[in-house]
Amino acid sequence: MQFTNLISLASLASIVLAAPMHVHHHHAVKRDAEAWAEPVYATVMLTEYVTVTPGDDSATTSSADDTTSSAAAVAETTSTNVNKQALPTSPAPAVTSSTSPSSTQAESTTSSSSSSSSVEPTTTSSSSAEQSTSSTVQSSTVQSTSSSSSASSAKSSAASGSVISYAEQAKGITYSPYTDSGSCKSSSVIASDIEMLSAYDVIRVYAPDCDCISAITSSMGSNQKIFAGVFYYDSIDSDLELLETQVKASSQGWDAIYAVSIGNEWVQDGKYDASTVASAVSSAKSTLKSMGFTGDVVTVDTVGAVTGNSALCTASDFIAVNAHPFFNGAIEASDSGDFLKSQIESIQSTCGTEKSIMITETGWPTQGENDGTCVPSKANQLAAIQSIIEAGLADQVFMFTTYNDPWKDAGAYGVEQYWGIYTS
Repeated sequence: MQFTNLISLASLASIVLAAPMHVHHHHAVKRDAEAWAEPVYATVMLTEYVTVTPGDDSATTSSADDTTSSAAAVAETTSTNVNKQALPTSPAPAVTSSTSPSSTQAESTTSSSSSSSSVEPTTTSSSSAEQSTSSTVQSSTVQSTSSSSSASSAKSSAASGSVISYAEQAKGITYSPYTDSGSCKSSSVIASDIEMLSAYDVIRVYAPDCDCISAITSSMGSNQKIFAGVFYYDSIDSDLELLETQVKASSQGWDAIYAVSIGNEWVQDGKYDASTVASAVSSAKSTLKSMGFTGDVVTVDTVGAVTGNSALCTASDFIAVNAHPFFNGAIEASDSGDFLKSQIESIQSTCGTEKSIMITETGWPTQGENDGTCVPSKANQLAAIQSIIEAGLADQVFMFTTYNDPWKDAGAYGVEQYWGIYTS
């Protein structure tokens, strides 16, 4: 007579998953410290069956191969890829526009600015978490197990403290619907870009080119608005009509518009004097009111232009200035927040405190020549934007700009093309 005894033996399969997390490079900015995945241990139970025949000293055993196979399966390499931005499809022709900063400054404490309406199609750099494995199975030995942070949490930690994570705390960001060559992006690519910018309350555009108002309103969130603009003095009326057409074709109508800017740095660039600009703003207000828009109408210029021309204070419904610490030429990137605070105080000394002040462009270039002690670099871009946000200015600033602008002239110090927040 034969009988079978079932003996369960607990064996620990210690499987260690230990692989470095590759740093997620937004703008190729190095992290202060790399993020690593902690070791992960898994306990695997193996069951052995022993058949015993009476009077027979020998016994045959068979291990559960399926169980050991499952242990190996646990050790498979995994990877996670993040791609936030798709490459654009074929764009349509466009009229491009840009201005470069004046090479002179009225005061060393006043920032001039580079401003434009262009954007580079690109993909944000993706991050991958590759996990290598090693496994050791030891029979009849019980080892304690431990747990660790998952790869996804490590990846999330790596993302914090990046240029993008700080920039996305700002009120808004500037965006232009152009390709590298300056032609129009397709509506679908513009829509994809805007979906990526969902963290911002306001998207600033410089002109109603490329049917961009329509594309933006069709893809932006219900909590978002557009800071629309007119770039050329000679086409104010026609551009306002183009803006009206696109706005009224959208379901939101004028509710989608945060404000309208008439001109960008016209006084700073010496194109028009302050009284001419003020008159243009007043005329545009009347035109927009007749079109049904009752929101704010402003002109955007630099701090120096505003403090030197009080007519610009009274012309705008709120004070809109571009302020770039880099062009001061004598401050550290990490002091950018304090610098902007001093610029706001300077404006208030000229314009008073009745009207709110919005910094409609700010940031730091990543390439080009030094302006005095101000050095363009990705590390300094991070330091500057972090400083601005930590200074408590998030609700008063628009980040400049979504992507690099390779179609533009190099501009002062060769930095004009290299301000992109989402350019890797």
